[in-house]
Amino acid sequence: MKFITRAIKAGLVAVSLLGPGTALAQDRASTLRVVVHANLQILDPVWTTAFITGRHAYLIYDTLYAMNSRFEPRPQMAEGHEVLEDGLVYRIRLREGLRFHDGNPVRAQDAVASLRRWSMRDAMGQRMASVTASIDVVDDRTFEIRLKEQWGLVIETLAKASNPAFIMPERIAQTPPTTQVTETIGSGPFIFVREEWRPGNVVVYRRNPDYVPRDEPADYMSGGKRALVERVEWRYIPDHNTSLAALNAGEIDYFEAPPLDFIASLERNRNVRIVKIDPLGTQGAIRPNSLFPPFNDPRARQALAHLVRQEDYMRVVVGNPQLYQAFCGAFFQCGSGNETTVGSEPFRQPNVERAKELFREAGYKGEPIVVLQPTDRAQYNAATMVLVQSLRRAGVNVDVQAMDWSTLLSRRASRNPPDQGGYHIFITTHGGPDTAMPVSNSWFNSRCDRANPGWACDMELDAMVAEWAKESDAEKRRPILERIHRRAWETLPYIPFGQYTQPVAVRSNIHGILAAGMPVYWNIEKR
Repeated sequence: MKFITRAIKAGLVAVSLLGPGTALAQDRASTLRVVVHANLQILDPVWTTAFITGRHAYLIYDTLYAMNSRFEPRPQMAEGHEVLEDGLVYRIRLREGLRFHDGNPVRAQDAVASLRRWSMRDAMGQRMASVTASIDVVDDRTFEIRLKEQWGLVIETLAKASNPAFIMPERIAQTPPTTQVTETIGSGPFIFVREEWRPGNVVVYRRNPDYVPRDEPADYMSGGKRALVERVEWRYIPDHNTSLAALNAGEIDYFEAPPLDFIASLERNRNVRIVKIDPLGTQGAIRPNSLFPPFNDPRARQALAHLVRQEDYMRVVVGNPQLYQAFCGAFFQCGSGNETTVGSEPFRQPNVERAKELFREAGYKGEPIVVLQPTDRAQYNAATMVLVQSLRRAGVNVDVQAMDWSTLLSRRASRNPPDQGGYHIFITTHGGPDTAMPVSNSWFNSRCDRANPGWACDMELDAMVAEWAKESDAEKRRPILERIHRRAWETLPYIPFGQYTQPVAVRSNIHGILAAGMPVYWNIEKR
């Protein structure tokens, strides 16, 4: 209690520094004040898979299709589609009245350019592109995806929830995917207020008065996206005690990622509600860099896996055993339809001696191993420290390089050698229905140069994933899935360090929060 009291006092002082001209000076009934988990620096959702950029994108862009709570794809910007020529052509028609924030109509040309750019970077988009002959404009509201062969996941791919194909104006979407887009014109329910953006402090969005939501009720990521507040203000407050104090005192409305050891104290405040928004949960991932020794050798990645006791990570990341699983050996998430633990058997308990042997076999001779440490993300920081301790127990020479999360996001994209600004290992998390499928799990993508940072490279595993994607019979898919999973535990595109639930915390007058797998800001009202 004394700790909470001190935190509240400190928080009120800190919140008082938010200053004039912010949401504190706005009508509180029309402004949603949110503490977010990271500093928004990268605006391009194609260039990075960072959660903060994806959540920014969902505010200002829209998608052709979206998943409902049964994980079924539903039309969003699309009016609907036809499947022609024995499954080889998907003709998609846009809804009437769609407009970008600059007043220009959304056209099929915009959708086609956006899909082409996105499909060069996203794992599932790449997979669809590999079986696509062309994407062509039919008229201003209609375009066609023509396949080389039948592939039954076209609409599911366009509806994926994590890192989806956000639709941008054609001239912006023609930017090469290796170059960051900095112009932010979407057609979504909110408009990015660039002149009020202060990286490291505040991001502001205002309601898009011209947005036309779908008629259906909002459901997971699908349905009508109704902006019920005039303004959304994101605050980046690295000190979690300050954020806790601000929420308890009513100075903020929504705490996006409260450290899980705060949950018990928050539940004691009758003016605060804890809301679970993710039915599947979050998976932690240790990502080694496969470009450079020793982790270009699968034996070194296996050594890393032999050092992991998932419950050690979960105790420091989560704390409350009701919010995590002691062990989850599934790459595609425990609790999903693709759950399997085949291949995980040797890694269920740590084996330090075996790890030492495998490091030696991989040619490791004591060189510094660069581990990136995000100091401003409490859960990632805690997991990184567990990782560092386990590496040192195995005799590894660890070079811990501390930085904030936004800097880490840029650093992890570097292909430089570790001693020239690169790295060996970083930690991240992911979750939701996309993680639960081999074809859409972005950190599982093992397509070498076309994989996510860390560049997992196993074309044999990739071929298995392609085989799984082409098989439409669920019973026949299962043995393919188990072969994929066994191979993955041998070559390890990443090492899972546990699965847990991350709720959000809001003031009791905040209503309409969707169980969408991630924080979204439509459908929310203040009463």
